[in-house]
Amino acid sequence: MSERYTVRPASGPLRASVRVPADKSIAHRVALLAAWAEGSSELIDFPHSRDPRSTLASLAALGVPIEETRPGQIRVQGVGLRGFRLHGQRLWCGNSATTMRLLAGMLIGQRGEVWLDGDESLRRRPMERLAAPLRRMGGSVQTRDGLPPIYIQGTARLKGGGFRMEVPSAQVKSALLLAGLLAEGETTVLEPIPTRDHTERLLGLEPVQTPEGWLLRLVGGTIRPQPDRYQIPGDPSAAAFWAVAAALIPGSQIELLEVGLNPTRTAFLEVLRRVGAEVEVVCERWLGREPVGRICVRAAGLHPFRIDAPESALLIDELPVLAVLASQAQGESWITGARELRVKESDRIRAMTEGLRRMGARVEELEDGWVFEGPARLRGAEVSSCADHRVAMALAIAGLLAEGETVIEGAEWVEISYPGFWQTLARFQAMSS
Repeated sequence: MSERYTVRPASGPLRASVRVPADKSIAHRVALLAAWAEGSSELIDFPHSRDPRSTLASLAALGVPIEETRPGQIRVQGVGLRGFRLHGQRLWCGNSATTMRLLAGMLIGQRGEVWLDGDESLRRRPMERLAAPLRRMGGSVQTRDGLPPIYIQGTARLKGGGFRMEVPSAQVKSALLLAGLLAEGETTVLEPIPTRDHTERLLGLEPVQTPEGWLLRLVGGTIRPQPDRYQIPGDPSAAAFWAVAAALIPGSQIELLEVGLNPTRTAFLEVLRRVGAEVEVVCERWLGREPVGRICVRAAGLHPFRIDAPESALLIDELPVLAVLASQAQGESWITGARELRVKESDRIRAMTEGLRRMGARVEELEDGWVFEGPARLRGAEVSSCADHRVAMALAIAGLLAEGETVIEGAEWVEISYPGFWQTLARFQAMSS
């Protein structure tokens, strides 16, 4: 049954320090690579959010011994590059496209057959953009008219190849690199527009800039994941919601602790600076190949701004909450180059348009984004998450600015990426009252 959460407007500045959940993008990847190592790995600060837990459950179903030795600490006993057991089982990926796509890249080089399936939302996500290049490598991959479930008949004979990313996608890129570890010869992936680079950092790959974009190369059989101790930093995409709230509410100052500062994940901070917010970033240490530190955001001006490709590709998870920011900027703000939002957990362009319009925003929906005329005087309303965690959280931030109460229908979907979001929001509301 769908849950509802009521957001009351902030009655004063937001001032607090916040620790956000561990980065689920990194969590997926370290779990998968630990499963391919030969030996025991420790995953520290592993998030409780549903998506990375779907990855752990799928790995366990493939015969990988996994133990949670204490909350947030996972021990993975790796089975080696070809150690997965495929026997026709159906792996449940839940709502997680990352689980489905990255596993597909790993499974085509195994022996046996397997199905990858998920919930109603995941079954609407495009998979042919991955299945087609995997077939070119020699994999046997079938989709349902380009959508999940995915059927894989594993093969021990994959061949590397050259691939150009026509649609920016870190998930597809990562799946091809993982498949390339099992392939004969060289695999190359060319990104005209760069996307988050956690997979290549973990594999020790360095992109080469060419006139056509950023090129990654690997030769099958030359990289073998090693058992390790992985500590996972805070998720910058989760931090973005509180950073935007701090920028929007006069007098606010929010400090975000132990956040990953990977430059492919922090473009939202540059947007906040363009708007006029005061943003301080301090890199305090490194966890493996990932920089980690503190972000402090203070409210200041709200100038209009523009986001287009390729910047949208680096902001794809933050764009829903940046749409809230755009609704309050002084003048006309444009967010374009984000057609990929149409095929996320929901049609995020439509979902945010409908939700913000109900709250009084002046927004024009484009095929690949929005145009906002701000600042809009928001009012409380009943709005829907559209079964999408980022839409739910973005509309909740809008609710802090609205006159009257805002009711979020489908509040439970925040568990996909941010368990504890509503508790943190309630703490902020109590502080501002």
